[in-house]
Amino acid sequence: MKDPASPQTVTFFSWVGNEPTMKKLAAEFHTQHPNITIKFENAPAEQAQQVLSTRIAGNTAPDVAYINASDTSDYAARGALVDLGGYMGRSTVVKPDDYVDGFKTFVTWNGRMWGLPFDGETTGLFYRTDRFEEAGIAGPPKTWDEFKADAEKLTDAAGGKYGFEMFASEAAYYFYPWLYQAGGDALTQDGKDIAFNSAAGKTAAAFYVDLAKYSPRDYLNSNSYDGRVAFAKGDVAMYVAGAWFAGTLADEYPKITGKWAAAPLPNGAAGCKTTIAGDSLVMFSQTKVSDAAWLWMEFLSQPGNLANWTYKTEGTLLPPTKALLAGDDLAKEKPVLKPFADLMSCGVASTVANPKYPRIETILNEELSKAIYGDQTPAEALDNAAQQGRAILGRH
Repeated sequence: MKDPASPQTVTFFSWVGNEPTMKKLAAEFHTQHPNITIKFENAPAEQAQQVLSTRIAGNTAPDVAYINASDTSDYAARGALVDLGGYMGRSTVVKPDDYVDGFKTFVTWNGRMWGLPFDGETTGLFYRTDRFEEAGIAGPPKTWDEFKADAEKLTDAAGGKYGFEMFASEAAYYFYPWLYQAGGDALTQDGKDIAFNSAAGKTAAAFYVDLAKYSPRDYLNSNSYDGRVAFAKGDVAMYVAGAWFAGTLADEYPKITGKWAAAPLPNGAAGCKTTIAGDSLVMFSQTKVSDAAWLWMEFLSQPGNLANWTYKTEGTLLPPTKALLAGDDLAKEKPVLKPFADLMSCGVASTVANPKYPRIETILNEELSKAIYGDQTPAEALDNAAQQGRAILGRH
């Protein structure tokens, strides 16, 4: 890909344009490509989707954007993105086969890639090594049976000590890993019907809801961020969360460094599975500077730049490529992220790209929450949510 002969500006929409690392990357890019200037256009993360939709409709879309990877197919389906196949075919930097499967699924629509995975995280298990030692447990649980046995052993409700921590307010989100591990999914493969109330789903819900017995009731109404206090105090021995939690613990609770560790989630009947989230780079079809836009996307995707943006910074983001995840550098630079890097290969990009799914998830959350509080059985929770969900899917 040749540089433009005269100056061009590439507009880059994101919520990370003010990050020092991103500014530095843009400056380095401009040094290498003096005829291309990157112009940052920023919006808060929670408003980004709405702003982009408005701009697409108004024919003022940016050239490139950093978006939630799970939104890629939605934009592609609207005809708003450039199919990157042709560019990738000529690139020596971007290798589609090197992306983790789950992230590749996020950016694929109709069998083509419309985005480049850029960063992400997985959900794993945090555990208090001091509590495990006290209870005589050798290491983190590797199976569901071990997880339940450990949770039970680590719980002394009278003494205010618990094995696990659950959040009814985020019941659906933290149900998904168990659902995938049991061999279930949220929607059917074609995304047109509810699948979470399958036999596998009910097995997962029964196991998951039962864990409330080993969780402090006072925190059930909390969210996973506020609930970190119970883990930090040692009142809770096991905690399922994304890699962000590692950074939070290191920053806010340095005194307990050495008393906790992270591990992959236990395996279910379907083996190792976890939820993943991340961001991707996309090019909008309204762009008039597509080659320059691609050069910027390709530059950001260089292994060194992916590393600098993810594990070589303060945060806990992971790179989306197999080569970087398996490399020695990541384990050396940020050992706490190693279990999360190992989990990337088990990451499930869920079938919930359906734009109606967020409303269904809200209902699933409410129903599972009632089950956690003991107001209905886990199976009833799933059937009730499925019934209401099917009504939503059926609406046109």
